[in-house]
Amino acid sequence: MKESKLDVNCLKKKSEDAVMIYKWDILAKGLDVIFCGLNPASSAVESGHNFSNPRNRFWSVLYLAGFTDICIRPHDEHRLLEYRCGVTAVVSRATKRADEISTTEFRQVRPEFEVKMRYYMPRVIAFLGKRGLAGMISKPDIRWGILPIQFAGTTAWVLPNPSGLNRGFPLKTLVAAYAELRKALGGSSVVL
Repeated sequence: MKESKLDVNCLKKKSEDAVMIYKWDILAKGLDVIFCGLNPASSAVESGHNFSNPRNRFWSVLYLAGFTDICIRPHDEHRLLEYRCGVTAVVSRATKRADEISTTEFRQVRPEFEVKMRYYMPRVIAFLGKRGLAGMISKPDIRWGILPIQFAGTTAWVLPNPSGLNRGFPLKTLVAAYAELRKALGGSSVVL
């Protein structure tokens, strides 16, 4: 875990060449980890980039936990692939709040989502929050961390959601949870 101070507001800077066509998947075959959000935020669709809301701590947490050696900005999100990381969402429908997705919708998308994960076959699927996975497998009592069962033929890990709305997890706690996964994957960042 990095001990240096970080401007956690690094996401407030706007890119003048932001792409306005939003594609939430940043994927390649054989990644170390695919971070899996519940669904795209309407702010991400507006900006054209994942985790672009300045209150979202995803990019800062990845840096502080050692997944990247710089704080990637949303407009550079494809650089995640250089670190053998990817991003996707369980549900493709954008909403203002994640609680607008029902348990039924999570169950309905499971087959298609599993096919996608089996195709890309990461070492770990890291679910950001419990709701998506709990809804897909119909098991409400999921614990944080590594799951005792596989999902889509690979290791599944449950991390706290880095959303700014998730006030139950301060930055330090988020970084510790993500750093635990980073350590399990083998330590420091690997640049291709």
